[in-house]
Amino acid sequence: METIGKILLIDDEPNTLKVLSAILKKNRYDVITAKTAEEGLDRLAKFEVDLVITDYRLPGMNGAGFVDAIRSSGRKMPVIVLTAYGSIEKAVDAMKRGAFSYLAKPVNPDALLTSAREAIEKHRLILENISLKSQLKERNSFKNIVGKSKVMQDFFTMIETVGRSHSSVLISGESGTGKELVARAIHYVSPRADGPFITIDCASLPEALLESELFGHEKGAFTTAYDRKVGQIELGQGGTVLLDEVGELPLSLQKKFLRFLQEREILRVGGKTRIKVDVRIIAATNRNLEALVKESAFREDLFYRLNVVSLTVPPLRDRKDDIPLLARHFLGRLNEENRKAINGIEVEVMQLFMDHDWPGNVRELENTIERAVVLCPSDTITTPHLPASLRGKSRAAEEPAGEMNFSTVEKRLLLGALGKTSWNQTRAAEVLGISRKQLRTKMKHHGLLTEE
Repeated sequence: METIGKILLIDDEPNTLKVLSAILKKNRYDVITAKTAEEGLDRLAKFEVDLVITDYRLPGMNGAGFVDAIRSSGRKMPVIVLTAYGSIEKAVDAMKRGAFSYLAKPVNPDALLTSAREAIEKHRLILENISLKSQLKERNSFKNIVGKSKVMQDFFTMIETVGRSHSSVLISGESGTGKELVARAIHYVSPRADGPFITIDCASLPEALLESELFGHEKGAFTTAYDRKVGQIELGQGGTVLLDEVGELPLSLQKKFLRFLQEREILRVGGKTRIKVDVRIIAATNRNLEALVKESAFREDLFYRLNVVSLTVPPLRDRKDDIPLLARHFLGRLNEENRKAINGIEVEVMQLFMDHDWPGNVRELENTIERAVVLCPSDTITTPHLPASLRGKSRAAEEPAGEMNFSTVEKRLLLGALGKTSWNQTRAAEVLGISRKQLRTKMKHHGLLTEE
């Protein structure tokens, strides 16, 4: 029979241990017993438990001291204290020290089971929330932006530095470089990390709806305004709002948005009362805003308000050292999503990846890996699984057998060793029978490693 939790039960009275243990086991709990607090601590060193139930009056260390010992060790499981009716104040003291609750002796079986269930459920809920928050922060931190090249390490340092401020940020970069990921990273390393992160796509909404989306509207503001709507900026209170593709923001709204940046107040469409809003604004664009300013397509004063701090996301062609790392990152995630077990990328495929200019940047690489994962029937991605645009650049097709020069052979040997060792340079050097320093020199020579 499957158990629903593991409980450590401590009492120096053998009959109490026997009775309470039987009640708990009958209701599908796994029970470990001890007769002293010291023995209980020894049990905790050996077993993971969901709950501790202990008598307050024990030989040696008492219940309150035992709770202190558990908490000082960093353990978080709940503790229920058993106490005689005349010693309730001692149990209350134990609760002040961190115990979950207490039960008076003789223990009522229903009260015991109810308290045990509530303690374990609450503790598991707390652990789940901690785990989810940790996963969310991890997913949205700069660690989710994959890259070990020097250019990306410098960029990560900039993200952390900018994140600590409250200033507006303008993120520019080509399509597919991951501007939204950078914006999220800035938010999650900032003092506003516990606040909301709101994304507004300025290019996806018609001008008639964009003002309402930004600032909200009051009931009756226009024909279809049947109810009050809170705008995205207001929903971002205490957090960060990303204006994605800000270069597409209509001129008619640029003035209103500038006023918001200046006064930190919004006015809902059809509203009469200005509302104070505390948000950090991050803007992202793949367009040259300075050129738009010269063309009178973007307000100069708004540009300078947004461009307090400027970040440019490097295109993938400028950080090719990261391609193998990115390819394996996407392969791992897409394997999981598609329930595949592809564990290799053919040397020729990786060579094509390294030679390609990636005009669509990281997004293009991700789409290429996804296509390959879907089409690949084996455990290794090969050239037939790639788009025609990449297959056409295959060096094997360009170089007839017997005509490959030494440089080409050496590069393929390097790629083969690196591919087998997941680009671990120390292990790859061992495979090739050379030193790590020699390996790095050869990698730099063949464009597989940039100068640091």
